[in-house]
Amino acid sequence: MASLRNIKDRITSIKSTQKITKAMKMVAAAKVRKAESAVKASRPFTFELYKMFNWVYKNAQNEQIDKIKTENSLENYSALFEKRDVKSVGIVVVSSNKGLAGAYCANVVRYALNLIKQYRSEGKKVCVYLVGQKAVAAMKNAQSRYGFEIKKVYANLLDGINATSSYIVAQNLANDFIAGDIDLIQLVTTRYKNMMTYITEHWQLLPVSSEIEKVKGFHNNELDVELNIVDNTDKIEPLSEAIPSITGVLLKILPMFVTNVIYQSLLEAQASELASRMTAMSAATNNAEEMISTLTVEYNKARQGKITQELTEILSGVNAVS
Repeated sequence: MASLRNIKDRITSIKSTQKITKAMKMVAAAKVRKAESAVKASRPFTFELYKMFNWVYKNAQNEQIDKIKTENSLENYSALFEKRDVKSVGIVVVSSNKGLAGAYCANVVRYALNLIKQYRSEGKKVCVYLVGQKAVAAMKNAQSRYGFEIKKVYANLLDGINATSSYIVAQNLANDFIAGDIDLIQLVTTRYKNMMTYITEHWQLLPVSSEIEKVKGFHNNELDVELNIVDNTDKIEPLSEAIPSITGVLLKILPMFVTNVIYQSLLEAQASELASRMTAMSAATNNAEEMISTLTVEYNKARQGKITQELTEILSGVNAVS
């Protein structure tokens, strides 16, 4: 049995750790409410933007549109729509900047590696874009085994999520796609459901397609209630000469659409990470409480045993003298 001092030191140490985990749980709980509000606020816009883009995309396929080339790669809609034989795949992995979030980062990395393994088995080259610092070490360790290239690391992108940083990422990805370095770009992220649940999944980013099934789920502003939304975009009258042409609309809506998909993925990932951290710190706090209770019982037993031993020795001494 451990000595009284050792048991007491362990109890003191666990109590100190418990204070830290409890504080981190409270901080994560405060932050996740803000992140959840951001997700709730952005999902309706994302879904409506998807519907608008879906209508424009369908009309662009039916009409002869001008193929233009601009300095801004995100405005080269004809190139971003181009579907070609996939020889190289780009995977954007959205993880986190901080740890102590349970298995959150491990789940994202595992999902990304399984996707990489699938593409590598098909003989495709894979390049990875890493968002967040926590996935960098894990992906570098797996790089030689899975045979992929780390193209770029966005280490501080999650520190302050905004449309500007999302636009920069979208431009970088569009540049690589148009240059022919990448034929297909997928985005691995987590969809936030509630405080206890998130789903790891991947979305196709480029070539741009209206069939982004994951985006269709963003009409659910309550997050945990499924709604049936009727898509009436097919009933919209064709564009007239009095308003911008399909070309003019595409020049404006395509950069917004691609940027918003990235922006939405970052918000979803941030909310999922914070919820996972809150859950992990809550479990750690409860586990610490259980360990303290167990060690306290052990301490009391050891202390009682020591007292009993001392009394026995005193009585034995008394008996020996008498």
